[in-house]
Amino acid sequence: MRPLTPRHVFTICLALCAVLFVAVVISLRVGAYPVSVRDIVMTLFNAALRRWSEIPPDFQSIVLNIRLPRILLGILVGASLSTAGAGFQALLRNPLADPYVLGVSSGAALGAILSLIAAPHAPGLIQAAAFAGAIATIAAVYFLGRRGGQLDSGTLLLAGIITASFLSAVIMFLMTTLPGRDVRGMAFWLMGDLSSPSTVDLKWLYFLLVIAVGSIYTTSSDLNLILTGEQEARHLGVNVHRVKLVVYVAASVLTGLAVSVSGAIGYVGLLVPHVIRMLFGTDYRLLIPASALGGAILVVVADTLARTVVAPTELPVGAMTAIAGAPVFIYLMRRRVR
Repeated sequence: MRPLTPRHVFTICLALCAVLFVAVVISLRVGAYPVSVRDIVMTLFNAALRRWSEIPPDFQSIVLNIRLPRILLGILVGASLSTAGAGFQALLRNPLADPYVLGVSSGAALGAILSLIAAPHAPGLIQAAAFAGAIATIAAVYFLGRRGGQLDSGTLLLAGIITASFLSAVIMFLMTTLPGRDVRGMAFWLMGDLSSPSTVDLKWLYFLLVIAVGSIYTTSSDLNLILTGEQEARHLGVNVHRVKLVVYVAASVLTGLAVSVSGAIGYVGLLVPHVIRMLFGTDYRLLIPASALGGAILVVVADTLARTVVAPTELPVGAMTAIAGAPVFIYLMRRRVR
């Protein structure tokens, strides 16, 4: 394989950006009310110049107020989950690790259910409570996963699995106390839901996304060395404890960010890093940005299918990623074994 250069990284990421752009255009175009590519381009162009009077009301409502915010939320969620998955797989040195293995999604779901019980009609409270639940779970698993004052990968994995199981049991108990209407809405949310992007501020979410992904990317060279063995990495001057802490906190924040606004969308953090490794190699200097773009592509495509396959009925996004992700992952697993 040829050495990885900044130009090589830029070229691959640019190609993935082009694929993401095509997916966004297709997602803007299809739906119950089809919109031509020309109308999409003119609507976005006039919106960028703030010439609102030249945008037909139908296009402004469908393209700018409904579909585009949902797509932007899907890009955010996909990039967050896939980057977190790549980080957790490096942190735990386990190819089956994903953003939900440490219980962060269960903590977010528990926070959301508690907010429904306490104040079911408060705007934005579900997202805030879900993120708070994710942060609390991050802290709990971190302290449970420490051994001898250090963050131990095996102990952290066991702590996450136990915490996730306990929180899932609490969630099942609390859901029996919710009214029928809220139970159905919560069940849909737990399977992944991007239908309410207007209730969140995307600017601040993207700001957190850039900070967290950038934090993980700064450790990419150290992660390459840690994968060869922690002792060898220490001999080469890597502060293994600091790298583990940065990756754990940043990946957990990304998971909490995604789950708090979309619910549990499975297989994105597990599948995307595997596909990127198969296509482009295991160097984390490329794997981190490529996984972010690949996750964004996957969620945008899955959400487009979820709202069009059985239209006008809408499917959960998590159901689409699971239906597509499980067979692909089984194929990759068997291919790896052979």
